[in-house]
Amino acid sequence: MEQVRLGTTGLKVSRICLGMMSYGDPALRKWALDEEAAEPIVRRAVEGGVTFFDTADMYSQGMSEEITGRLLPKLFARRDDYVLATKVCMPMGDGPNDRGLSRKHIMAGIDDSLRRLGTDYVDLYQIHRWDYGTPIEETMEALHDVVKSGKVRYIGASSMYAWQFAKAQHVAETRGWTKFVSMQNHYNLVYREEEREMNPLCVDQGVGLIPWSPLARGLLAGNRERGGERKTVRSRNDAFGDGLYTEADFDVVDAVREVAGERGVPAAQVALAWLLGRPGVTAPIVGATKLTHMDDAIAAEGLELDEKEIERMEAPYRPHAVVGHS
Repeated sequence: MEQVRLGTTGLKVSRICLGMMSYGDPALRKWALDEEAAEPIVRRAVEGGVTFFDTADMYSQGMSEEITGRLLPKLFARRDDYVLATKVCMPMGDGPNDRGLSRKHIMAGIDDSLRRLGTDYVDLYQIHRWDYGTPIEETMEALHDVVKSGKVRYIGASSMYAWQFAKAQHVAETRGWTKFVSMQNHYNLVYREEEREMNPLCVDQGVGLIPWSPLARGLLAGNRERGGERKTVRSRNDAFGDGLYTEADFDVVDAVREVAGERGVPAAQVALAWLLGRPGVTAPIVGATKLTHMDDAIAAEGLELDEKEIERMEAPYRPHAVVGHS
């Protein structure tokens, strides 16, 4: 698998990032895999050339980080052979300081994540969302200090409005603090609202895009049908995903299926290939709970779509209300 620069940094990552949210506690997420079930999938990813792994402190209340921290050292000879990303912001307890992007929570959050991950540093530390209750100056200075401490190599952000991201970058630049190098935003064939503001901003500023939900919570891979039929455990137990997409999005799904059928490949490969070809996209974050999911993601990197196929899949798109920022 090709290894490319994350944005304009010198950091090299694989073109597919394995999202580790799928591995954790089945009691908290019915579709989550425990460590034993996750290991063959993570191993297949590594064998396919994946070197980039993304998790978060709140996934299964820390268990995803723990599983990630045990599996990756088994599969790589050295810590420097893979790129590890995690996030901070979401609630990790009932206390008033157990969430958000205050200096207190960021400092506690990185130490807790490093302990669960069993490592001395995280390659990419991301703010999981915007914190309306904390001045961005406080957040950016705390992140800068975490980088200078050696606990973090680079910082990134996740879904927010473009003006918020621009403000954060401006604050960091004017104060001489560390700036974000990546944006993990909600972006796929059925949700393209990020093409209006955030994606052009990131392309202009050399910030790498690492989209989440590249298959629209499995919609583009066929886990849902018109009329509400749910085919997988996840699609039947994904309240967050239920609020992201609409019945009209199946027009795009149908177009993807047609192109995939003509190509003789699964729809997931076609949808991922489209995303890999978008401006500024470094590495989609792919979730995998079956070996075939990982195989499709790896194969997508080598699938080149022609302009007519791309036009056919993009044509049915309908604008959406902005979702995914909370």
